[in-house]
Amino acid sequence: MGGEGKVYTLAEVSQHNNAKDCWLIIEGKVYDVTKFLEDHPGGDEVLLSATGKDASDDFEDVGHSSSARAMMDEFYVGDIDTSTIPTKTKYTPPKQSHYEQDKTSDFVIKLLQFLVPLLILGLAFGVRFYTKSPA
Repeated sequence: MGGEGKVYTLAEVSQHNNAKDCWLIIEGKVYDVTKFLEDHPGGDEVLLSATGKDASDDFEDVGHSSSARAMMDEFYVGDIDTSTIPTKTKYTPPKQSHYEQDKTSDFVIKLLQFLVPLLILGLAFGVRFYTKSPA
């Protein structure tokens, strides 16, 4: 393609985000995959959903073959200005308070789990006994 060596910003690449004009960023390089959308084994939705961001992780997670990687050369249009891609922040879960449940409440819950079904069963027998018509 005519764009070899050109450096694009994320904003520029993000504008190419539809089926008529689809660009991806993979491992610091920009690819125009518009002509490949119909032939992509995973469908065009997969490629279209990867526009506007660094799709390197998505590409690697699938485990593409060496022939698929070689095919990328024909779609190469340039490089991405990595300073325009937001840095990934590692997810850290919020700190949980160490709430220690009262032992008596554990006992009460277990007792109720045992007694409530017995109470329902006893009630059912009582209803059956008193509503039974005499023979």
